[in-house]
Amino acid sequence: MKTVALPGGERVPALGLGTWMMGERGVHEPEAIAALERGIDLGMTLIDTAEMYGDGGAEELVGEAIKSRRNRVFIVSKVMPSNASRAGVVAACERSLQRLGTDRNRPLSPPLAR
Repeated sequence: MKTVALPGGERVPALGLGTWMMGERGVHEPEAIAALERGIDLGMTLIDTAEMYGDGGAEELVGEAIKSRRNRVFIVSKVMPSNASRAGVVAACERSLQRLGTDRNRPLSPPLAR
């Protein structure tokens, strides 16, 4: 799979898994989690999500899907424009990390850092 180098030297897949329309409470949650897990297992280790997708539900599904795979994935999440202030971005990121069940300090594993 083609990868892209980030400024810090990490390499991530050029193509990722999107989560828009996931996390709408109760709608296809097991299938969404299974799709994310399968994608990760197939090498789609970049996951794009946002706090507004499913009102945070997409991030929760991602968190469930990455539980045993966290060190294999690179997560991109976005904040809503209403949170686009210094304090707002920090608070939004903290809420996203909570929903994702992760922290910002996890190292990338060798398969992703190639």
